[in-house]
Amino acid sequence: MTDKNLPPEAPGTYRPYGVKPYYLPDKLPPEKEIEIDGDLRESLEDAIYQLGILEGISEETDTNPIVYTSLVRREAVESVLIEGAEIQIEDLFRPDTFEADEVTKDVQEGLNYEVAVHEGAEALDEAGEITLDILKDLHRTLLKDARDEGDTLGEFRDRPVHIPAPDPASEPFIPPAPTKVPELMKNLERYIQNDSGYHKLLDIGIVHYQIETIHPFSDGNGRLGRLLITLQLIDYGYLTKPYLYPSAYFNKHKVEYVKRLRAVSEEGRWEEWLRFFVDGIRQQAKEAAERTDELRELRREYEGRYGDEKTAKDRLAMRLFKHPYLTTKDVQEILNVSSQTARNAIQSLEEEGVLQETTGKERYQEYKAVDIFDILNRPFGE
Repeated sequence: MTDKNLPPEAPGTYRPYGVKPYYLPDKLPPEKEIEIDGDLRESLEDAIYQLGILEGISEETDTNPIVYTSLVRREAVESVLIEGAEIQIEDLFRPDTFEADEVTKDVQEGLNYEVAVHEGAEALDEAGEITLDILKDLHRTLLKDARDEGDTLGEFRDRPVHIPAPDPASEPFIPPAPTKVPELMKNLERYIQNDSGYHKLLDIGIVHYQIETIHPFSDGNGRLGRLLITLQLIDYGYLTKPYLYPSAYFNKHKVEYVKRLRAVSEEGRWEEWLRFFVDGIRQQAKEAAERTDELRELRREYEGRYGDEKTAKDRLAMRLFKHPYLTTKDVQEILNVSSQTARNAIQSLEEEGVLQETTGKERYQEYKAVDIFDILNRPFGE
């Protein structure tokens, strides 16, 4: 459609630019009034309800640390998986991941995303609002040591970029020319900070569309845009901490996600995009709460089996909810016991199917908590 005039409903226009025209989105708020029908209203109400249930896990994160850590790391993994990375959630729990002098680019991006989630929440708490400076700082964190493409991290792009087509029948999407980016991002900042009159969850969907369409940086836009969703949920009072992992939904529906964004740009189909977006928030909040319930039930089961902590084995089993991936040395330090006692505790839990050795080596062995990772690794929607 890039060689045709767009309909009046489209929130932008194509502008000539070299071989291919670029898309220039209108500034926010949308000129066309967004219609909220019964289905969208119902989805909004259920999304708020599910977010409320998810927020209710805050007390659980104090007694069951794996809950909060796993939610943040799930989002980190899913977000970089969308970009084509090869990574598993276990990679972010392995002790040697943080101690190694070198890690793969994919794992580094996952580590960066986890750090950025925490930094973003802390920066928002200090500033009291989301600003472009915060977004630029988060961009630096997201790409630190993970990319070496000559870009200046934390600075808006100075060259054209393109977004691949969702299918072979479509053309790549060319975001605005670099000279248009600063003004558009300043408008986006004002929109985030001011009341638009729309429901806040709709505002988050509108902002996500806009930042992905502007594509302000040469790389990392998707990760930053998805991180911004979580920050806005905190900013608007739906969550106190970054419990949600929306990237899993976008990852599962990647083609539809791109098509619905494109349909807003070229046809003004805001309502379809926002139904898709809000339903994603609803599903992910429900999914996160359900996984939390499973971890809670597992901890209760372990408390029944090992809660008296009479032996090193018992104490180790209960501490797996903070250290689900460990080595013999880790166990020595966690329990303050000898190497032999640590090995005996590990062997006992291996025999009971609680721990599993993961390296296949005779030395420098690593162990994972089987039941915990069965919950964490279960594919989205199952």
